[in-house]
Amino acid sequence: MYGNFRFAVPDKSVSRLLLPALTVMAVVAVTPVFAAAVADGGIDWMNMGMKLLGGLALFLFGMDQMADALKAVAGERMKIILAKLTTNRFMGAATGAFVTAIIQSSSVTTVLVVGFITAGLMSMAQSIGIIMGANIGTTITAQIVAFKVTKYALLMVAGGFGMLFFSKQEKIKQYGGMLMGLGLVFFGMSVMSEAMNPLRSYQPFLDLMTRMDNPLVGILVAAGFTALIQSSSATTGIVIVMATQGFISLEAGIALAFGANIGTCVTAMLAAIGKPREAVRAAVVHVLFNVFGVLLWVGLIPYLTELVTWLSPAHPELSGNNRLAAAAPRQIANAHTVFNIANTFIFIGFTSQFARLVEWLVPDKPVEEKIIAQPRYLDEELLETPSLALDRVRLEIGHVGGRISEMLEQILPAVIAGNRQALKDVAKIDDEVDILHGHIITYLGDISKGPLTGEQTRELVGLMATVNDLENIGDIIETDLVHLGNQRLGQEICISETTCDVLNKLHGVISNATIMSITAARENDQHAAQDVIGMKADINLLMDSAATHQAMRLVVDEPDRLAAYTLEIDIIEKLKRIYYFAKRIAKAVMPEEVEEHDA
Repeated sequence: MYGNFRFAVPDKSVSRLLLPALTVMAVVAVTPVFAAAVADGGIDWMNMGMKLLGGLALFLFGMDQMADALKAVAGERMKIILAKLTTNRFMGAATGAFVTAIIQSSSVTTVLVVGFITAGLMSMAQSIGIIMGANIGTTITAQIVAFKVTKYALLMVAGGFGMLFFSKQEKIKQYGGMLMGLGLVFFGMSVMSEAMNPLRSYQPFLDLMTRMDNPLVGILVAAGFTALIQSSSATTGIVIVMATQGFISLEAGIALAFGANIGTCVTAMLAAIGKPREAVRAAVVHVLFNVFGVLLWVGLIPYLTELVTWLSPAHPELSGNNRLAAAAPRQIANAHTVFNIANTFIFIGFTSQFARLVEWLVPDKPVEEKIIAQPRYLDEELLETPSLALDRVRLEIGHVGGRISEMLEQILPAVIAGNRQALKDVAKIDDEVDILHGHIITYLGDISKGPLTGEQTRELVGLMATVNDLENIGDIIETDLVHLGNQRLGQEICISETTCDVLNKLHGVISNATIMSITAARENDQHAAQDVIGMKADINLLMDSAATHQAMRLVVDEPDRLAAYTLEIDIIEKLKRIYYFAKRIAKAVMPEEVEEHDA
């Protein structure tokens, strides 16, 4: 630890660094070309291997650092854009491209889409534009690494570290992390490029690279490598590094980029295992779009080569491998971008057909009774983007709130006139609330392990208090009110029609307040929260009126009037307690200064 700065590599980042390293070592071990090369004393293979693996580790770690900083810098803006999604498929594609460019993961974008579908905010057909746009977003890495600024890499690392080390402002630290990550990307490229330099004169390796000119070979190799490291951006970056040494032609680089697009589908399919049908369908859309796109273009690689050669700098002052090394990186990056943009515009007109196809390929499962409740919106893929993960917690709070609302709706009729089975049915719902409460608390704990801004920390604490308050409401209904209902049945107490009217009126107002507080928490709606807090005076009047009615009941000559009075007063007190927690939920939504004033 240095000052307030800490190098924190998420578990997923560690696996992303180890897997490509092991893959490279495995290729070195099993490829006959390399086996023969080890016996050749002309190249220091041990030194080259260390530089390759070290440079690759720096490159991937820098990508993660840069992506994490981008998420922190643009997370709130990303939330606003996501909140304004429209049914316009082109806007959806633009949104998918923007979000993926920030989070550098098309699979995370797919997870977000699945959440919107599950929440009923969009249909499968509307979501397909976003999934298509996500492919455009992944090309930003290729464009960045194609810039020839490796000689400034260490300056970027030093500048970024200085911003992280010396600055006290959170925003500057975030920009410092972004600059430092970018510097590590370029420095890793420089190390890998330097390591590969001796291979420029090693004929067996050059012969191996010429095989990549066969599009099918290039696509298969890149698809397999991308499936292993689960990052098309990393594969494309490595292809561009190889291009800077003149090892691959433009046609081979384009084929490898195509293969990376197919290989990244493995990540989406793995992420969909065990998930709802919407997640599986979204992953299938991703696969179909990428595979169809490659099949459409594989025969057009020569034409795409001509187009990007015309679009990109030509470097006529150079010749041979030097010219190839100078021009190919930018040309490959541009080909990658053109390919994905063109595919999006070609296929975006067929979103309805795509939707029907995937719904046919992945039909709905028969409805089965759920014994144990499962969260709908909590997804581990979003934990590395706290602003989005916290939004999913709000959606899950709405899910829990729906079960609480159902309990609240059923409990008073069950208490004052229902049988024991009706009371058991209400109590059973609380078991689901307890399970969902545990999932949310665990998820919030996982979010808290990552780097959070001060505002995100306050939001997390507020959401944790909210879900605890919801569980308290569930416990009041399940433990206290269900017990009072069983007490009425055991003592055979009859509640008068007049008293039922009083209780129903009070119950209706408190139920409305509770539902409004849940809405306020789910949507972060301060107006709804203020309405709940403002209901305090009216509810106090109803409480006083109910208490007066109960006092008058004592003078009425009825059998068991004392037992009935005690039962009814207890019901009123429990309803009052429910409003207390509803008001706490609403106050957690309000700004701190307003909350303190209202307290």
